[in-house]
Amino acid sequence: MTTSRAAELLRRPGDPQRATFLELFFDLVFVLALAQLSRGLAEDLEWSGAFRALVLLGAMWWVWASTAWLTDRTDPHRPAIQALVIATMIGSLVMAAAVPEAFGDTGLIFAGAYVAVQFVRGLVLVVVLRGYELRRHVVRGLFWYGLSALPWIAGALVHGTARGALWALAVLLDHTAGRFGFPTPGAGRTPGQDLVISGEHLSERYRQFFIIALGELILVTGLALSSSGFAPDAAAAFAVSIATTVLLWRIYIYRAGEVLAEAIAASPDPVRLARSASYAHMAMVAGVVVAAVGAELVIAHPLGHTPPAWIAVTLGGPALYVAGRARFEHAVFGRVSRSRAVGVLALAALAPAMLLLPPVVVAAAAALVLTGIAISDAARARGRPPEPPSPPG
Repeated sequence: MTTSRAAELLRRPGDPQRATFLELFFDLVFVLALAQLSRGLAEDLEWSGAFRALVLLGAMWWVWASTAWLTDRTDPHRPAIQALVIATMIGSLVMAAAVPEAFGDTGLIFAGAYVAVQFVRGLVLVVVLRGYELRRHVVRGLFWYGLSALPWIAGALVHGTARGALWALAVLLDHTAGRFGFPTPGAGRTPGQDLVISGEHLSERYRQFFIIALGELILVTGLALSSSGFAPDAAAAFAVSIATTVLLWRIYIYRAGEVLAEAIAASPDPVRLARSASYAHMAMVAGVVVAAVGAELVIAHPLGHTPPAWIAVTLGGPALYVAGRARFEHAVFGRVSRSRAVGVLALAALAPAMLLLPPVVVAAAAALVLTGIAISDAARARGRPPEPPSPPG
């Protein structure tokens, strides 16, 4: 492809920076991915199950995040970029379908799809971006994806703990290399100033993915209510779950979720802020996935004894979400509201007492803590002008 044709693939300063319908279409795959992750965790409520879910989420998140950065730098209206995004979507769908047995019979399918997505996309970009600096960044990424492909495929060929360890190493390699600009022998690393980003586009993409995560929670909640036969105690648990979902949305959007684009524009290091926001969203999404497991269990069994593992997901999901939300707030405003820390501590402190209470009460306690955080946000903002973003230097 000639240099002039390659230039058509890149976003220009005057181009619209909103997310496209293609990207929303791509996101639909992750409704299935998150639902599969929550289902797998619900079936294995042990530390090993949590570890496996985290490894798989790390891989799925990296595919999504790298695609968001691709469409931030290139024009998703161009056929070549559209083809790449759709090919990535298909590969991601295969990964999502393989999630339930990824640590069993479909391990090679999951790992092979991940490696194929990253390699094929990288090779195509190397060809079409000839003559542009962005191509050098893609080459560096290919080098690291080549390294991580080794533990991905090796892990798929073994079983048990060995697979978990090798795949965790692969995820760590990909995320760490991306964090440090893919440092590559003979090619150096990609400096932050070369990763020009659109705050408006990336902030919208993060919001959209978070809504996808809440959609998965709503899906799980609705299916659990349907399976319960609409019994009164299950309906009460359903009401608590929906209230929790609304509170998660409210706490997210107010106010860091509304002004992330402004924060990126105002930041002395916008790439660093965007990366921090990415991992904050990953933590929040993980919290929502765990909360979905708790909601499904509570609606199915609202009364009776509450096993410790159920308490861990019912209170731990919101706690993980709030912790991620605190990091997000720090990235945007350079501070963390006291209510976030108090909320996490309160959820942890409540856990021992919950052993004596039925599951629906445990869920209600988590919702009550989230309500306190939302009320604190509203009280702090009442009568004051909207706080401008103030990202740390």
